[in-house]
Amino acid sequence: MLAMAGAMAAFIANDTLVKYVSQTLPASELIFLRGVFSIVLLTAVAGAMGALRQLPQLAERKVVLRAGFDAFATLVYLSSLFHLPIANATAINMATPLILTLVAVVALRERVSPGRWLAIAAGFSGVLLVVQPSGAAFNGWAVLCLAGTLLHAARDFTTRLIDVRVPSILITLSTAVAVTLLAGAWGLGHTWQAVNAAQLGLLAAAGVLLSIGYFLLTVSMRAGEMSVVAPFRYSGLLVALVLGYLVWGDVPNVLASLGIVLLVGAGIAVLHRPRVPARTPADAAAD
Repeated sequence: MLAMAGAMAAFIANDTLVKYVSQTLPASELIFLRGVFSIVLLTAVAGAMGALRQLPQLAERKVVLRAGFDAFATLVYLSSLFHLPIANATAINMATPLILTLVAVVALRERVSPGRWLAIAAGFSGVLLVVQPSGAAFNGWAVLCLAGTLLHAARDFTTRLIDVRVPSILITLSTAVAVTLLAGAWGLGHTWQAVNAAQLGLLAAAGVLLSIGYFLLTVSMRAGEMSVVAPFRYSGLLVALVLGYLVWGDVPNVLASLGIVLLVGAGIAVLHRPRVPARTPADAAAD
């Protein structure tokens, strides 16, 4: 749960930097450059951890599938983010816990109590109260953002299926490589612009934050029960509120403040609600 919260903080900070740079650089170019910084950093970290000798494991089908989901999710989500208010895009992306909970029930046979369903729904309601998305903003780009959310959910579910012997740092590296290659291919049809030192600095910082977020997200999805870990994505909203205040001077209104209380309360409720054991063949026979 702490890893998920940390990942969300890193991702929101990364989104802020990338959205800012997108005002002066094409999307494909900035995603590619950010990816290069991430690959360099992750390769160095993997080498220091002694994980590079296991590099052939990146060719495993599930690792490749996860990297593919993440690469397309990144391009789809960021493309929509550049055309939507960050609050609206964040609200749409916060539907991921609900999708993951459904996947956990259907595919992993995790049993989710009515109370946990209620807490997750309350958390999502709190998100909507905080961001207060306007109807006018939900256009074609919002639909694209929802597609990115579905891809993110597929990525997180696939993470659970990867053999535990594959180091998380290598899974993180595979994602960075896939995103960078896809962005580079996308950029072949666009004219690339000269990059100044300030833009490079912001993209380098975004690359570090993205790498941290990737790694922590992988750790959280491999170690925790999906229906419990997923709602802690909501913690990223608190980071977004802080960054909004520090960068743009945004202050939550009454509805937003109510949403924050509801959001935090729902997270605490999920954390303290006892886990419902999965059904066993014996249970089924008893029925």
